[in-house]
Amino acid sequence: MTSTPAAPRTSLTRRRVLATALAAGTAAATGTAVPAAASGAPVGRADAPPAHRGSTAPAGPGPVPLTLPAPTGPYPVGTVSLRLVDPARPDPAAGSGRCRELMAGLWYPARVPAGGGWDAHRYPRAPWMSEGVLRAFLAEVGFPLDPALGPLTAARTGAPVLRTDGDRLPVVVYAHGAGSHRGDHTITVQELASHGYLVVTVGHTHDTFAEFPDGRVITPDDVPMYPRDFATDLRFLLDCVERLAAGHNPDADGAPLPRGLRGAPDPRRIGAFGWSKGGTATALALLADRRIRAGLSLDAPMEPLITTDVDRPFMLMTASFPREGAPAVAEFWDHLRGWRLDVRADGAVHPSYGDNATLIPQAGRLLGMSEEQIQEMVGTLDPARAVRIQQAYPLAFFDRHLRHRRAPLLDGPSRAFPEVRFPR
Repeated sequence: MTSTPAAPRTSLTRRRVLATALAAGTAAATGTAVPAAASGAPVGRADAPPAHRGSTAPAGPGPVPLTLPAPTGPYPVGTVSLRLVDPARPDPAAGSGRCRELMAGLWYPARVPAGGGWDAHRYPRAPWMSEGVLRAFLAEVGFPLDPALGPLTAARTGAPVLRTDGDRLPVVVYAHGAGSHRGDHTITVQELASHGYLVVTVGHTHDTFAEFPDGRVITPDDVPMYPRDFATDLRFLLDCVERLAAGHNPDADGAPLPRGLRGAPDPRRIGAFGWSKGGTATALALLADRRIRAGLSLDAPMEPLITTDVDRPFMLMTASFPREGAPAVAEFWDHLRGWRLDVRADGAVHPSYGDNATLIPQAGRLLGMSEEQIQEMVGTLDPARAVRIQQAYPLAFFDRHLRHRRAPLLDGPSRAFPEVRFPR
């Protein structure tokens, strides 16, 4: 079986920096001692450099929690987690005796309760990672702490669904990269939801961090997971979306769904996107399943080589895997027979189109790292600009191809985004 190239060599370093900063923020809140970062950077210095322009971390002395930028859409966001079981597929772990089991998240436009405010106890802000996942994430890179805090998302857990766009919501499914987690592109996910999309994120078991309702926490392990495995997970997600559209509850435990979620998806308007290995999986899923009307890849290597023609809209957002430097990406581009587009931001690298584009700079400054050290990890693209790009361009793409709306941002260079180029 063809393997997928490993993530860039700096990926573990990025994870360690982020985990160290999360641990430092926890220590600041709880009074816990935190070991020094593996990178050698001091942890939580009171004299750390001030926040960089574009950083969303609040200014002030000492460690501060990491934060995610708010979405720009007109709707508040709700979310719910589901445990999904595919009875048609055995778990690939030898001798497990289980069927393929996944944790998924649904993100959607939310209806503000009567009275105009949110009950924080009934509808709490959803964390970027659950407590169990964050604890495992910290422990894997050497910080076996009990985390008290981490970034919060804009979404309200369990909030009722606001039906928009003809009473049904266009759907986008998302695949993460190798060794990552389903919250890794929350900036883009909650941006789409704030503009009226139902976004379904999935953790690809055996290549992800995830927590199940019974308390089990899983981490990436030695069971091989390839882009085609990710793609099969995405196709199963589409089955679950169709069940939900028909008024059924796809949760394996029958957990209660937020009010208005049954019947909310529009199965005739489904798109998909993914980062890195998840971007390759997006292309493979689109090729295998006509239910996906449009696909978006965030800097995917497109290996194993894809040599089948694609007749539906597909967009590339490239950085570390440009067509001129990645033959497999160039080959895939040559097989795009429908609408196609490649955009690239100057100074972008592999994590520039994801949450790390803002979290790593915040974490690095919290740890006292220099701008040069931070840029080695996330490139020279300004963090605030990286956030706006990953909010604006995926939204424009899905608006054009799922909602048939005008999206002039995709027609060529824009004064609003002078760093974004359109390679020919």
